[in-house]
Amino acid sequence: MKNIGIIGSGTMGSGIAQVAATAGCMVKLYDTKQEALDKSKAALEKILNRLVQKGRIDEAEKNRIQGNISYVDTLKDLGDSDLTIEAIIENLDIKQKVFTELETYVSDTAIIASNTSSLSIASIASALQKPERCIGIHFFNPAPLMKLVEVIPAIQTSKEVLDIATKTITDWKKVVAVAKDTPGFIVNRVARPFYGESLRIYEEGIADFATIDNALKTLGNFRMGPFELMDFIGNDVNYTVTETVFTAFYYDSRYKPSFTQKRLSEAGYLGRKTGKGYYDYDENGKIIRHSELDSESHYSELNETIFDRVLVMLINEAADALFLNIASAEDIDNAMTKGVNYPKGLLAWADEKGIDWCVKTLDNLYDEYHEDRYRCSPLLRKMLRSGKTFF
Repeated sequence: MKNIGIIGSGTMGSGIAQVAATAGCMVKLYDTKQEALDKSKAALEKILNRLVQKGRIDEAEKNRIQGNISYVDTLKDLGDSDLTIEAIIENLDIKQKVFTELETYVSDTAIIASNTSSLSIASIASALQKPERCIGIHFFNPAPLMKLVEVIPAIQTSKEVLDIATKTITDWKKVVAVAKDTPGFIVNRVARPFYGESLRIYEEGIADFATIDNALKTLGNFRMGPFELMDFIGNDVNYTVTETVFTAFYYDSRYKPSFTQKRLSEAGYLGRKTGKGYYDYDENGKIIRHSELDSESHYSELNETIFDRVLVMLINEAADALFLNIASAEDIDNAMTKGVNYPKGLLAWADEKGIDWCVKTLDNLYDEYHEDRYRCSPLLRKMLRSGKTFF
């Protein structure tokens, strides 16, 4: 895969272009707006200059990377691409329309991929005359820094295309996790309880945002608490993904969205980018501390309760993903540590805590609430009976 086309010059598309160009590919970055292309080119210049200043690369390497990227405003210019990766708005109709046009320009052997984080690859592929050439290649933001890439074959995707895509991304020095074409793939499915259960704990009045964040960071060594992370991602984006996964799973209560987040999104309190979300932010994106949200909780028992509840829900989701053959145990744990920087793989964490602890903690939650969201994965029960561990 020497010639690479990228559709969309936003943050993600530009990041993927940088990754491919660094790996020695000739990249054409396409966007309909010249202003967006100019912005992307300037952003890359800034990023590479910073890397030069830090001694990560020299001027020759900077020039090589820049020279490997050309900026085009006509989709037809991607006609010679061996692999084209789309990174545009999460709208199925728009993606299908772009792919339908692109297919008229590229060769019969060219691979057409989507960077979608939540849409069905099978649905996207269905717009093509040769759907077997379509595959999901999902990078994480920022693409040059995050090691994980989820590769998602649709039911139409040929084995050859899967093998080529996997080898290409591996050659780009990324860690590949192959996932089944189901809502949220691995990361956006398994990570839902990190947000959803934390929101539920808040809505029950058990603890405030800062206390919940503090519990996950101090006891779990997560780099950011769930509310800090949702503000960083954007409450509009995070809520939309949650709503999409909830709908796609036929309204399974495990993925039920939160009214708290919905109201923040409706009010325009989207987090860092608007200066207000679960927290208030200054012009530098730093949290403005308020006394009612700032207390580093000294109630260790409360912190432990919060941490255990969120962790066991994450473990249960990871176990269920393995039970339903979404991905291998290794790929699930790699996805969470290298895709969203979790301190440990969730299945390895389950082994550490003990399968008996996982089942007992989930059953206690179910006995208290009698809600289906707390149902224990059948895989955990089977493992408890057999005495097996994940690794």
